[in-house]
Amino acid sequence: MQIIRTIAELREHLANFKRPAFVPTMGNLHDGHLALVRQAKPLGDVVVVSIFVNRLQFLPHEDFDTYPRTWEADCQALEAAGCDVVFAPGEKELYPEPQGFTIQPPSESANILEGHFRPGFFGGVCTVVMKLFACVGPRVALFGQKDYQQLMVIRRMVRQFALPIEVIGGQTLRASDGLALSSRNNYLSPSQRKEAVQLSKALRAMAEAVRAGATDLPSLEHHAMDALAQRGWQPDYLTVRCRSNLQSPVADQVTALAKNEGLVVLGAAKLGSTRLIDNLEI
Repeated sequence: MQIIRTIAELREHLANFKRPAFVPTMGNLHDGHLALVRQAKPLGDVVVVSIFVNRLQFLPHEDFDTYPRTWEADCQALEAAGCDVVFAPGEKELYPEPQGFTIQPPSESANILEGHFRPGFFGGVCTVVMKLFACVGPRVALFGQKDYQQLMVIRRMVRQFALPIEVIGGQTLRASDGLALSSRNNYLSPSQRKEAVQLSKALRAMAEAVRAGATDLPSLEHHAMDALAQRGWQPDYLTVRCRSNLQSPVADQVTALAKNEGLVVLGAAKLGSTRLIDNLEI
């Protein structure tokens, strides 16, 4: 496994390959990331994983400075998973001057749900992903489905810019109790870790209610958020949306959409100071 820190060296190395498969990460890797690496292995002739904590997607009050950086453990895990190249640029390498040119995704995709609670987040994500795509030149790129809205936004960006990249989503990996794997789970205290599974349980209960015929989604969502709040959470949203565009379904379409696997339930909530997200397709 090679570790490359400059764009010039990366391009020189990848000139020898025709179909790079790319997994962008911010490091602090868990089994979900490593599953993407293994999934990428048969899809390309070289597997590239980037490790870069992207300042552009953090709000001023968020955890950019304290985001866990676990370089040695990440490299050991990546090598064991079959990664060929780790691209780990410094901030000055990827942003040698202030990034005046940015990607601004459309508001109907980027200013709802995560974008509503984290303004500018998807602009930062799309800008760094586009820049990493320009560095790596992948033919396949893999992103985890846990970040459901992010995956949708990136797919649309790739389609609208006619990039020659196949974007593939990797299934959300979960701990034995159902908690979605996340780098931010490391922030949880032991008692919070036990409580954290309540988010996935709430989403599962909402999905089961919709499958059973519930159509009053505002009431369902309000009840789920209230139940979490009573347990000490600070929920941002628990909501049922159309998979196609993440908009709220019309009430008389809910049953048909559920039967045709057209819905997804998404949630985001803070437990203490840790914000967790999750989703479950219906």
